Amino acid sequence: MPLYKTITITPKVKLYIWKIEESEVELSKDIVLTSHCQERMDGMKSEMHRRGFLSIRHLMAEAGYIDHDLFYDDAGKPHLKDGRFISITHSNHFTGIIVADKDDVGIDIEKQREKILRIAYKFTPLEEYRTLANTAAIVRKLTMVWGAKESLYKIYSTHGLSFLQHINVNDFSLKEEGTTTTTAEVLYKGKASFYHVGFMEFEEFTCTYAIKMGNELLENQIDLRAEN
Repeated sequence: MPLYKTITITPKVKLYIWKIEESEVELSKDIVLTSHCQERMDGMKSEMHRRGFLSIRHLMAEAGYIDHDLFYDDAGKPHLKDGRFISITHSNHFTGIIVADKDDVGIDIEKQREKILRIAYKFTPLEEYRTLANTAAIVRKLTMVWGAKESLYKIYSTHGLSFLQHINVNDFSLKEEGTTTTTAEVLYKGKASFYHVGFMEFEEFTCTYAIKMGNELLENQIDLRAEN
């Protein structure tokens, strides 16, 4: 059972990553889907997408939930019936979820690929990357920024929100090891909201998570511990 990582971000926020190695049949064992989710999975033409969909239900089980505990709003954002917050991501053979007690959260996993250079102008000012040493470093940082904005978009879940115009990820330095963190803000229709953002890299993938800052000083709570 390839639970790849279990990460405690704070005592109230936990992240789970799965590396998909099993067959669809193996992943289907002990998983009972709601009629809505079964219909969604039946409509997936890609076996990899179906395997990812099922692996996410295994991650939910790690967090103490079954598929019936999950529902989606009209914007397609997932919610837990007990009022806690959840976000979901799938990229190639990795899937991930993040679960939080009281603050809204977002998660994204992306493969680091040079094709991001072609679309970078759509989501970030390119002049900010001229000081980086080489193409590999630029790809790494662009993937992080894209993942951060994707995570924030999942939290905000509002049509018309622009990655380039409305979401700002504050600058950060690349690290060769460990977890990189920064902050970000969304300014949309005169309303501002603020977030803690963290990045992890593994096997040429980047996992990004975002946590909405509430009344507590979240930046002083962060204590990232990989348990697996």
